[in-house]
Amino acid sequence: MSTPSSVSSPMASSAASPWWDRAVLLGMAVVLAVLPFTTSGYVLYVVNLLMVFSVLALGMHLVIGETGQFALSHAAFFGIGIYTAGLINNHWQPPFFVSILAGAVLSAALGWVIGLLALRMRDIYLALATFAFGEAMQWVFLNWESVTNGSNGLQMKPASLGGYQLLNDLQAYPFVVAIAALMLWLTVALARSRLGSSFRAVRESDVAAVAMGVNTRTVKVTAFVLSAAFAGVAGGMYTLFTSFIHPESLGFQTTILILTMVVVGGLGSVRGAVAGAIVFGLASELLRQAPSYQEIIYGGILMLFMMFLPKGMASLFVARRKAQRSTSVTVASTAEGKPA
Repeated sequence: MSTPSSVSSPMASSAASPWWDRAVLLGMAVVLAVLPFTTSGYVLYVVNLLMVFSVLALGMHLVIGETGQFALSHAAFFGIGIYTAGLINNHWQPPFFVSILAGAVLSAALGWVIGLLALRMRDIYLALATFAFGEAMQWVFLNWESVTNGSNGLQMKPASLGGYQLLNDLQAYPFVVAIAALMLWLTVALARSRLGSSFRAVRESDVAAVAMGVNTRTVKVTAFVLSAAFAGVAGGMYTLFTSFIHPESLGFQTTILILTMVVVGGLGSVRGAVAGAIVFGLASELLRQAPSYQEIIYGGILMLFMMFLPKGMASLFVARRKAQRSTSVTVASTAEGKPA
């Protein structure tokens, strides 16, 4: 498969990133490093949750933002990751990374199946089909009582590593943050790779992508597999700091929340996906006491952004960067035009 070199990468080169991008990353790293020593358990729980949301948003970014496939089954793959990791941990207590990997592999396998079926669908039909899969999986979580404990929810044993049990948010925190950082690095590396260029070629035009030598079928299925695997990893991460899961929390509302993160953050932007996850992860925690209003609020925000800022929060950073470059060029031109 030839590389579609004409399709630019949003993360084309680290050298092209402005200094404040790196400053933000450094600042976040410092805050995350200091946080366990300066705050309470609840704050660490929220940060752990934001890390999970970030990985979920990155996974949805791969299938919707990178390849333009409007899939609405993310909560299902998240649930598969949770139940797989939780059940394996309950029965065998392996090192937690084994449970997480198992959840990611199972999610990826089902993502491959859905990806193959999705090749026959586009746009609204794809959205409806993946929505139906998500609803079907929630039904399985609710009714397969011998495995999932059904509507009573699943109680999960503490995750462990080498005999060391993760009994609270503080103990889980470094592992959750490390996994989130790894998934972010993988996403950026993918964006800069040949496969990432192929993703974006497919998003822009199937016909043009084929003309460039891209195997569009393989690319689309790969996007589904990777997206599902990311959601499975996020599910495994969730089991590191929680001991209970209920199927009601794995429905369409969760998918809409993740979709809102990605769209409001900025479709096709890694930074936007993470920013959206942080903003709406915090919002979901604030709105936890009013669950009946969450879908209305998220839906309303989603509509407003699609109407007035369709490229999301990331477009604000792009506009700022263009303005800075324009100012620099103007200043340089003025300086060159001055008499000596």
